[in-house]
Amino acid sequence: MVEYSVDLDLIFGSLAHPIRRDILRRGATEELSVGEIARSYNVTLAAISKHLKILEKAKLIIKRKKGKEHLIQLSPPAIKDAAKYLQDYEKLWNDRFDALEKYLATLPQDDAKK
Repeated sequence: MVEYSVDLDLIFGSLAHPIRRDILRRGATEELSVGEIARSYNVTLAAISKHLKILEKAKLIIKRKKGKEHLIQLSPPAIKDAAKYLQDYEKLWNDRFDALEKYLATLPQDDAKK
């Protein structure tokens, strides 16, 4: 299993807000300026800046400067860590369901069902 880490807390905490999830969705396909991001939401530029800082702290985005513009894009390694963590739990539960199914198959069948 993936080791528990503070990074995972930051990642999942960052994903808790719909604006941040949407920023990640949009940043997955192209590099966006902070201004482009801000225009898409009915919140202040300060609020967008705060969302971006949270995403950056969780290493979900990479921010770079091009002239006066600040550009962001998705950072795949952090997403990969979160996905791996969830996949490990999916496997654990699938294994448990398989074991339950095997156990139930060993139980005597009710005559009424035959």
